[in-house]
Amino acid sequence: MKRIAFLLLDGFALMSTASALEPLRAANLFSPTLRYDITLLSDTGRQATSSVGGMFETRRYRDAVPLYDLLFVVAGGDPARVHDPTLFAWLRQADRNGVALGGISGGAVVLAKAGLLENRRFTVHWHHYEDFDTLPGDWLLERRLFVIDRDRYTCAGGSAPLDMMHAIIARDHGTGFAQRISDWFIQTEVRGADAPQRRATARAYGAVPPPVEAALDLMESHVADPLSQDQIATLSGLSIRQLQRQFRAATGRSVMQEYRRIRLETGRELVVETRLPLAEIAHMTGFSSQAHFSDAFSGLFGTPPSALRNEKGPD
Repeated sequence: MKRIAFLLLDGFALMSTASALEPLRAANLFSPTLRYDITLLSDTGRQATSSVGGMFETRRYRDAVPLYDLLFVVAGGDPARVHDPTLFAWLRQADRNGVALGGISGGAVVLAKAGLLENRRFTVHWHHYEDFDTLPGDWLLERRLFVIDRDRYTCAGGSAPLDMMHAIIARDHGTGFAQRISDWFIQTEVRGADAPQRRATARAYGAVPPPVEAALDLMESHVADPLSQDQIATLSGLSIRQLQRQFRAATGRSVMQEYRRIRLETGRELVVETRLPLAEIAHMTGFSSQAHFSDAFSGLFGTPPSALRNEKGPD
């Protein structure tokens, strides 16, 4: 069982909150045992009221020890105006405790202001893109539906949490179980992480069998913390042999060859578009060392990442 908390800040959006909570509630409903223990938190510890008047019973976050498996900050309105040292300190304590942190809608803005998104890929509702133009720092903001980078889980608002929760539940309990929940909500198309705020699988690969599509979605959402071939096959609902056969027929490459290519494509974007040290980029794309990353990069692109960075000028 995983412990997941949601910290609802003033002006949080009801739709975003429900889109995150309902898949977890359904996962518990469809299981013989409790899969997710959910805690709702707020600043007051009383009823938290959304931007449209919807209310949730909550606990005061300052009375809770931040020892969850995953903690989401849910924020709407104007999160750039949040200046609460106590809140920021509590979130930093959660990070030191090993809690994975997430932001829903404008939640990433609050995490950034607490100093908790440095050297992390993330996304935010498009309405808050400009907030990062005024916040000091070099931000790895991606204009995607959701981004999972190691221990950071961020997504846009609206229905985007449905898609992120599908990815989380698929990772935890397999794509078959996650699809049951999507079907329950008549979610006929589960969008991939890099869908603009449309699913990239169809554009990049054309029509592929559902298990292959599931495997590709798992790869796209686990770049920094790569899954093993066994995990991908199990979560996709096939044996390794079955998945390899279908995967090669659909893409012309093996499962792990394509997974490495996806990670290296992300690495190339970071080399070209950021000033992060190459060692940090290696870590962010799931490689054990800068040397390992550079060798794999050169093998795929025909040039080392250092040469590519030099072409675009000095850092």
